Amino acid sequence: MPKAPENAPPDRHASEPGRLPVTSDDITAAAASIAGSVIVTECDQSRTLSEICGCNVWLKFENLQFTSTFKERGALNRLRALSPDERRRGVIAMSAGNHAQGVAYHASRLGIPASIVMPIGTPMVKIENTRRHGANTIISGKTLEEAGEFARKHGEANNLIMIHPYDDPLIIAGQGTIALEMLKAAPDLDTMVIPIGGGGLISGMAIAAKSLKPELRIVGVQAQLYPSMYNVIRGEQLPMRGDTLAEGIAVKVPGRITTEIIRDLVDDIVLVTEDQIERAVSMLIAIEKTVVEGAGAVGLAAILAAPERFAGRHVGLVLTGGNIDTRLIASVLTRELAREGRLTQIAIDIVDRPGQLAAVSALLAEAGANIIEVSHQRTFSDLPAKGTLLEVVIETRDRAHLEDVMKRLGEAGFVAWLPGRR
Repeated sequence: MPKAPENAPPDRHASEPGRLPVTSDDITAAAASIAGSVIVTECDQSRTLSEICGCNVWLKFENLQFTSTFKERGALNRLRALSPDERRRGVIAMSAGNHAQGVAYHASRLGIPASIVMPIGTPMVKIENTRRHGANTIISGKTLEEAGEFARKHGEANNLIMIHPYDDPLIIAGQGTIALEMLKAAPDLDTMVIPIGGGGLISGMAIAAKSLKPELRIVGVQAQLYPSMYNVIRGEQLPMRGDTLAEGIAVKVPGRITTEIIRDLVDDIVLVTEDQIERAVSMLIAIEKTVVEGAGAVGLAAILAAPERFAGRHVGLVLTGGNIDTRLIASVLTRELAREGRLTQIAIDIVDRPGQLAAVSALLAEAGANIIEVSHQRTFSDLPAKGTLLEVVIETRDRAHLEDVMKRLGEAGFVAWLPGRR
């Protein structure tokens, strides 16, 4: 495919959603199929995020589903379509976590045996939640694609039905029910910003949304480390590598069906960095008091990264999941505090004699900084034998306050610097 112009929308081969593998009628049928078994989650406007982003931001809280993920919708719609013989044989799925939980939970409810293959490195919270729902959990493969190949072979050997996480019309239709609920709650929406991994969610939502409001703009978001669909649609060859906070959308090979739909109906695809994803996760916790995993926060990350794209618009975001390890949450929050200048490590060159630590502590207290940690380093430094390296982690109000603290230390005769900036 020739390279698309900068910021050009995806190519279009069809103008009617009905010509695609999934129709709006399929999504309406899916909504009826899953009704009563999947939560109709809240879709609310965030006044604070709207002020920060310069547009009207509406949040769809799919992280508050029972399994903390939207994946329940497609999984249940697919499971309900199984024949009695297929239910008896059982199902198998490959997943980085959320599809696994959706399949495991609803298969258990429906009395269907389920095996789930999850790649090495899947967050432990997702593995444990899947096991808790009674599924036979298998950890295999370094990537989702390797896990998928193992699942295919294992399924064929044991006569199991494959429940694909995204490249299945029934899965796509189930995910599309989110857009129906969003437009019912917020009919003025003119833009939806939706995460893309394999493409099942954005495909279903685009079909549903554009069948109701053809002029509505659909923007997809991928992690910069895994721009698989971006590459396919734009004819790029950006590399895919590394560990992303948004592991739920770290897909190297997008779906065949989903690519066709995205090419036809999605208006743009943007990429977000890891720093931007971390900031969005932290902001959702701080402002909305809601826990969202990296993949679920990329929509907000995209708006924060380029607010001019969305200025004045009515934007709907899907908080797709909340399955994130608590240790990782702590790391994200403290890293964001450091970026904001609210949590900082300072190195100070002091003379090794009584009273120096007290003097530094008094000065920091007078400056309004809170001391979090203190450590002395006498041996492993390049200071003279009578010198000591004092490392202090402090809490300040913001970066301006931090700069004031550093200025006061200098005026008092202390040689102080931020590690890595000396």
